[in-house]
Amino acid sequence: MTLSWQAQDVLRAVRGQSLHPQDWTARGVSIDSRTTHPGDLFVAIKGDALDGHAYVHKAVEAGACAALVAKRPPQVPPDFPLIAVEDTFTALQDLGRVGRARSHAKIVAVTGSVGKTSSKEQLRLMLGSVKDTYATEGSLNNHWGVPLSLSRLPQDFGYGIFEIGMNHAGELSPLAREVLPHVALITNVEAVHLENFPSVEAIADAKAEIFLGMDPAGIAVINRDNPHFARLLAAARTQGLKKVLGFGRDPKSDGRLLKLTMDDEGSTIEAVILGEKITFRLAAPGAHLAFNALGTLLACAAANADIELCAEALSAYRPPQGRGTRQTIALSSGGSFTLIDETYNASPIATQAALALLGQTTLPPGGRRIAVLGDMRELGPTSPALHAGLAQKLVENKIDIVHCCGDMMMHLHAALPASMRGCHMPDSESLAPLVRESVQAGDAVLVKGSHSMHMEIITGALRALAAESDPARRCAG
Repeated sequence: MTLSWQAQDVLRAVRGQSLHPQDWTARGVSIDSRTTHPGDLFVAIKGDALDGHAYVHKAVEAGACAALVAKRPPQVPPDFPLIAVEDTFTALQDLGRVGRARSHAKIVAVTGSVGKTSSKEQLRLMLGSVKDTYATEGSLNNHWGVPLSLSRLPQDFGYGIFEIGMNHAGELSPLAREVLPHVALITNVEAVHLENFPSVEAIADAKAEIFLGMDPAGIAVINRDNPHFARLLAAARTQGLKKVLGFGRDPKSDGRLLKLTMDDEGSTIEAVILGEKITFRLAAPGAHLAFNALGTLLACAAANADIELCAEALSAYRPPQGRGTRQTIALSSGGSFTLIDETYNASPIATQAALALLGQTTLPPGGRRIAVLGDMRELGPTSPALHAGLAQKLVENKIDIVHCCGDMMMHLHAALPASMRGCHMPDSESLAPLVRESVQAGDAVLVKGSHSMHMEIITGALRALAAESDPARRCAG
């Protein structure tokens, strides 16, 4: 069964008024006219910069069947179905709550400083091998994304997976109360968004807000190797959760890593999940992804899914775009290089994991490991030291050249050994042509930085080299 919202169901959910009463059935929900599909219900959200009411007519052109509005939008056909509400964001929240209430799915929520989206995608793959499964699209994990995702939950699916994010205290608790998870996975607690928190302990407390949406029958899954495990465990117990599972290398872990064998194509993992020894293959390289798999497998077990089926499904896992995806790019001069795209975002712990991945990459004779790094944002007063501190990890992982951009990355540039020091530029746009000119056959190039640094400009410049090496492209025109 696909998603179905009848007109009368929407009216009751949002306590709205139908301006042009018609019978219609929405097969999707959208808040962005650019991604609206035929049959969607469009919700005109007023944001900080844009007002969705100005784009209702675009949603109509895209095939929307109706729209939730707080005022009459311009350029919309007079007979187009509109549901008037006092506030469209509140209406979206109401729609999400009703979407959650009418679902019989087992709900798994994921939060953590890093690894949320990768873990969510692992869960989507694993639980999807057992029953019909819905999961948050992309990173719709904030105050808009969570109710939107809940409103899209099909009624008859077996599992629902929701990513929940935050960068301030108090943000996660209302979202957890909307999602009402049966299982909550906290991937880790690390020094992320430090400019908004007095300490990493405060970040742990903010992550623990996910338990506020759970009843005592819920199950928490927590990284036992994390320094803040005891703090998270106490928070879960305070909320009344009777069952808390831990994952990691710790001998007391319910999901325990026994052995990890990595290569350029992925990892072979031996683990014990709730007393059952299991060996499985993860079709993506990186120790951090393999470690995440312990938590997601334990979450699957908590959701009563078949562990063997779930583990087998991981053999088809691929990281989401911008989170470690690899591409071989041919050069017009001959040969090729490997691009590792980590451009989605960056934090100290995630950057260290990416550098370890680059360090483990096998190179042909003459190949070099090149790191292209942009500023890691939202680190507060500790930012200069955290950037400079990456120098040690770069040396440990035998990185040959480090190119940097951004004000904070100047601290890393200065801390690097002279032999590793590449270019430093103020932004990704000015750095891109220098990186492009320096790459050689056999190199492995990692590109990573915070989302606001637009490191995709650099990966785009590197991917363009593939077009230049295509004989058909070179001869065209």
